Amino acid sequence: MRIPIIVKPNAKQDQIEKTENGFNIHVQATPIENKANIAVIKLLSEYLDIPKSRIAIVAGLKSKRKLIEIKE
Repeated sequence: MRIPIIVKPNAKQDQIEKTENGFNIHVQATPIENKANIAVIKLLSEYLDIPKSRIAIVAGLKSKRKLIEIKE
């Protein structure tokens, strides 16, 4: 399953908002050295209650708009 997300780094608190098209994810981490991407994967794994190893960013590694793949 693939889910489009929009990431907002440098937020005051970590938060996930479900939208019609996917998720808006606010993370406290900075986008430097992949920290925001790591925080997004961690936050999604907790929200969806699945292991982090099943979540991968397949598009938009350096963009705010990303495509996440959930492996079966």
